[in-house]
Amino acid sequence: MNTFTCFRRISILVLLALPALSQRAAAQATATGTVLDKAGQPLGFATAVLVALPDSSIANSQTTTEQGAYTFGGVKPGRYCVKALLMSYASARSAAFVMGQEAITVPALRLAPAATALKEVTVTGTTPMLEQHADRTIVNVERLNTAGENALDILKKAPGVTLDKDDNVVYRGSTGVNVMIDGKLTYMSGAALSNYLKSLPASAISQIELMPNPPASMDAAGTAGVLNIKLRRSQLPGLSGTYTLGLGQGRFEKSWAGTNLAYNVGKVRLFARLDGGRYNSFNRLTMERIIRDSIFNQENYWRPLTYAGTYAAGADVALTAQQNIGVQFRGSADHTTALSTSNSVTTDAAGNSGGRRQMSNPQNSNGTNQAVNLYYRYALDSTGRELSANADYVHYANAKDQSFNNLIFSTGSEQGHQGEQLRSDASSETTIRAAKIDYVHPFAGTKWRAETGAKASWVTSRSAIQFDKLAGREWQLDALRTNQFRYDEHISAAYVSVNTSYGRLELKAGLRGELTQTTGTPAIGPRIDRSYFQLFPSAFASYKVDEDNQVSASVSRRITRPSYQSLNPFLDYSDFYTARQGNPFLSPSLSQSFVVNYLHKDFQVLSLSYLRETNSVNEVVTQNDATKVSTSTPQNLAEASTLTLSSGGHTDITKWWGVDNQLSGSYIQVRTQVENSAVNLARYSWAVSSDHTFILPRKYKLLVGGSYDSPAVQGLFHTKASGLINLGLKKQIWAERASFSLRVADVFNTNRFRSTLNYNNVNQTWNNQWESRRVTLVFTCKIGSGKTQARRTAASADEEGRVGN
Repeated sequence: MNTFTCFRRISILVLLALPALSQRAAAQATATGTVLDKAGQPLGFATAVLVALPDSSIANSQTTTEQGAYTFGGVKPGRYCVKALLMSYASARSAAFVMGQEAITVPALRLAPAATALKEVTVTGTTPMLEQHADRTIVNVERLNTAGENALDILKKAPGVTLDKDDNVVYRGSTGVNVMIDGKLTYMSGAALSNYLKSLPASAISQIELMPNPPASMDAAGTAGVLNIKLRRSQLPGLSGTYTLGLGQGRFEKSWAGTNLAYNVGKVRLFARLDGGRYNSFNRLTMERIIRDSIFNQENYWRPLTYAGTYAAGADVALTAQQNIGVQFRGSADHTTALSTSNSVTTDAAGNSGGRRQMSNPQNSNGTNQAVNLYYRYALDSTGRELSANADYVHYANAKDQSFNNLIFSTGSEQGHQGEQLRSDASSETTIRAAKIDYVHPFAGTKWRAETGAKASWVTSRSAIQFDKLAGREWQLDALRTNQFRYDEHISAAYVSVNTSYGRLELKAGLRGELTQTTGTPAIGPRIDRSYFQLFPSAFASYKVDEDNQVSASVSRRITRPSYQSLNPFLDYSDFYTARQGNPFLSPSLSQSFVVNYLHKDFQVLSLSYLRETNSVNEVVTQNDATKVSTSTPQNLAEASTLTLSSGGHTDITKWWGVDNQLSGSYIQVRTQVENSAVNLARYSWAVSSDHTFILPRKYKLLVGGSYDSPAVQGLFHTKASGLINLGLKKQIWAERASFSLRVADVFNTNRFRSTLNYNNVNQTWNNQWESRRVTLVFTCKIGSGKTQARRTAASADEEGRVGN
């Protein structure tokens, strides 16, 4: 059966699963009201926004008539409020009301002139760092002092998220997590994703959404779930934005700058973001390896100097009141020069030296990433029927050249002689093309709603590496280490989901089918072809006990396909005795996930999470006792399970003191085989974090926080305890149009990745240290007035961004 036939059959099954969609939706309840000025005169052409509670999502929006009137039709049952906005006036919000099956008239909203409103309004609270919702946890990044940090640093602060020794994102104890930007796939993983997130400054991020069980409309990729990074984008009418300048000092200096602009007028909304920086840092890895009766002590020191930048730009055009089209561009570029050194000392059981080896490894690398997204949205009518389409093109490339200069020191000698001298030139390119279409349909006269859609993606990845070795005074091709690899992947997918409500109970269920076809072609070795079809069900239920208490549960089955570079069979050396190699025979990981939450006023009183993965991909170290070489290779682990119980949220101790606490306990179990020997790991662990925000006089804000992670299991690693304390101070100036932020990260320099490996003939201790203690100073200033000359254009701005202001 070819791809087209399978894809067509999936689409037919999806269509047959839905009743006829040609029925016209019956009229539902309406909410009407007026917007007036302080004197009671109607305000025409203001923006009225229907806000769904408690998550403040936008249910509908419209421009008032010349008489200041608005009418929202087809409103689903639920709890809402209405917010009114107009340039030169302070916004106003109605009291919350509950929509049933009957029409509601909202009391008139009166807008005061902005100048008067500014004198009367006093801010007495802050947005909580964490917001708990039935299907996701939201981290409000604005509540953090993020001076000098990047997107990868911010992800580490999210509940359940950590990094492994190679800066791969770990969520719910698994590296099988899908990272999205503004709801769109990054199509990156491993080092490529880490490098991109490091080049994205924290100042560009608005929120992080954590979804352990995403709906069927999202890709099934990510056994542990999805992390969605939402970027800041001002939606005020006219020109607005921010400019940021930062300086930092750890062991080495660093600096960066960026701007984030938006221009919104009439039916057109434009945005652009540009960030760049110079980053000077280090990483020190010390290892002790016990091989039979010998002890190997290694110290690898990496000193990179990186120039990096990211950019994004886009436009959204309202063709009509129901249709929008848009385009977005994003990308990054980085250049790194680094010197890596290695020193390996061998001693026997009696402590006698067995000699040592040194390596100097100068490196030069470049990376680029470009992506373009085209989208179209058509609201077919006011009942909620909607059609949308997206197309993506992504391309990223990397090139790296390095030399390996080796010296060997005999026992008792300080005069070294040259060992094998090598140099390498590696490059990789990956191109992704994807297209999807989605349709939403409410059923006439019922509370049922259905969604369906389809997606297809094509991936081509090419990698090449050439090694040369020095023979006398001439460089010669090292054919044993030189290789090429090509990987092609095609995925066809379709889904259907339905949701309904019965009083306080909300239900949603979905089914997604994905057909995957892959081909791996190395220059040395056999071609590897695979084709498999998988179904991914998901279900969600939420029950509102009362206005303050809510219980929810969700379950899903998901997949994580091996990253493109992990399939690459190339060898990558870090010293005489340590190497890493890809694995073209990796299988996809599959998971079953279950989550139960109990929320009280957006406080996560209790969250129970269970994740079971089969064939999970993790780094496995194997050791050759004869050559003393340890090789790290991604392999499929038979089974990994994580059970987590957590609680936390925001608490206001006083009007000027707010606390965000998180406490979690986990039981992690890994069962697999390494080189035909059984390996079983299990451990209880716990983690706690507490961040305190103090609102001080004269517009100062003090932040004090810290975290602690107990020993745990991460893949086949037994990680040791780690913790840190952070301090921050923020001052607003120039009528709150600018601010200074001072931050001291990891005050006592205690944050480390320490771990042990102990199975089969492997007995290793790792201690990884980086520039975790840093002092940073950041200046941020608003750009533009955020105003337009024409009063009528204020109603054309993107209301979703305004509601949060």
